[in-house]
Amino acid sequence: MDNLSDTLKKLKITAVDRTEDCLEGCLDCLLQALAQNNTETSEKIQGSGILQLFANLLTPQSSCTAKVANIIAEVAKNEFMRIPCVDAGLISPLVQLLNSKDQEVLLQTGRALGNICYDSHSLQAQLINMGVIPTLVKLLGIHCHNAALTEMCLVAFGNLAELESSKEQFASTNIAEELVKLFKKQVEHDKREMIFEVLAPLAENDAIKLQLVEAGLVECLLEIVQQKVDSDKEDDIAELKTASDLMVLLLLGDESMQKLFEGGKGSVFQRVLSWIPSNNHQLQLAGALAIANFARNDGNCIHMVDNGIVEKLMDLLDRHVEDGNVTVQHAALSALRNLAIPVVNKAKMLSAGVTETVLKFLKSEMPPVQFKLLGTLRMLIDAQEAAEQLGKNAKLVERLVEWCEAKDHAGVMGESNRLLSALIRHSKSKDVIKTIVQSGGIKHLVTMATSEHVIMQNEALVALALIAALELGPAEKDLESAKLVQILHRLLADERSAPEIKYNSMVLICALMGSESLYKEVQDLAFLDVVSKLRSHENKSVAQQASLTEQRLTVES
Repeated sequence: MDNLSDTLKKLKITAVDRTEDCLEGCLDCLLQALAQNNTETSEKIQGSGILQLFANLLTPQSSCTAKVANIIAEVAKNEFMRIPCVDAGLISPLVQLLNSKDQEVLLQTGRALGNICYDSHSLQAQLINMGVIPTLVKLLGIHCHNAALTEMCLVAFGNLAELESSKEQFASTNIAEELVKLFKKQVEHDKREMIFEVLAPLAENDAIKLQLVEAGLVECLLEIVQQKVDSDKEDDIAELKTASDLMVLLLLGDESMQKLFEGGKGSVFQRVLSWIPSNNHQLQLAGALAIANFARNDGNCIHMVDNGIVEKLMDLLDRHVEDGNVTVQHAALSALRNLAIPVVNKAKMLSAGVTETVLKFLKSEMPPVQFKLLGTLRMLIDAQEAAEQLGKNAKLVERLVEWCEAKDHAGVMGESNRLLSALIRHSKSKDVIKTIVQSGGIKHLVTMATSEHVIMQNEALVALALIAALELGPAEKDLESAKLVQILHRLLADERSAPEIKYNSMVLICALMGSESLYKEVQDLAFLDVVSKLRSHENKSVAQQASLTEQRLTVES
């Protein structure tokens, strides 16, 4: 280490007077010392103050530049050396060197910048602002035959692509084209994996999704799936998963999805369809998720339902009822839910037997599956007949009431409440109301009327008004113990309540007058005061309903 001290002293002198031969010898000694004991040598370098001199040595003209950059790359492997490298002003000259034609200089410069900025989002953001992304993309295109440089670029892209601020810059380059070109050349699993690690974060950006589709990435992914589908090698299974996941990610962009759908005639869409009946769980999952993504607009949904996709998804779900794969169940139910959104599809899906298939999963204890199951049923029951049939299904209603108390899973709780309400609103059936009363569902509808979401409040109030109009007797006790009248008073008195909430609350008050005990509660709470104030409400419907309600209250009293 005494040698090292001498070298550092000598380097200080030669760095100033730039004697190239002497300088080169000193730099070789440093690299040797770093190879033997990186941490200790780095500490000595920091203590010597030599880092500040390196900034001046990083010039394109100097023959020592690559070695200086290599030394910086080596010392910056130590976390304690990264801030000193920044403080010594090394980032700016290193960034300038990315314009060099010398491949060794480029490689060492890339390593140095990568190590200094490792794990630091603020330094990586600084590099992005200095314009390194277009420069690195250009380098990848020029030096694609240099394996080490290519790898350096990919590592840099992988780190920078994690930052949201990088996506716009990447989108304005031809990165998609370069990566796909590179991907097509790779045969080794490790190299492809490295490119995948860059593609995944980049493909989160919609503009880049489209660029990747246009550059032909999808064809590469489909080829991988075809090659690896029957393999039981660990690497192949991992690559199949990565390729199919990336495929699904590309379909999350509206433009890229529509481009691949091609009116349902696209070869990509057809290939994805063939994944659903496959025996490979990963492909079944990717296929169902892809259909759920294709089903994001009405035109696609209608086309797919007319061409038999529902039967394929039902067959898939049937294969996963007993001890099935939860992710596949969730994905297939997601697809069915999306397909059920267009009005014209609902009757077709009901007659295909979708509700019967979906109800097989009522016993599931997995909240994500419960959530999608509820959403699918709610989408399908716009028709009176379907709502009546399901609403009289005591097993379903009991399960809904149970899930209305799933406080740990707000989504499941919300969807259960909404489905209970929808069963009443769409069926307008006394039998359905009786089933819900017997299962203890009334209190949940009353609680739903206090939801923070106006749409849910409204749905609850309309359902409660139907209960009061059609089947008040059996529901009376439950409505009392759930304190419905007090809640309605609060909703009407609260200035923040939306107009439709006030309107439906008054409709409900009028309907409750058919019950002696509930009407007594209405009288005790002085509703007349609150209602008469609403006669001058700016919303005409609210004002009219207030007049009607006031008349009813006055007559009855």
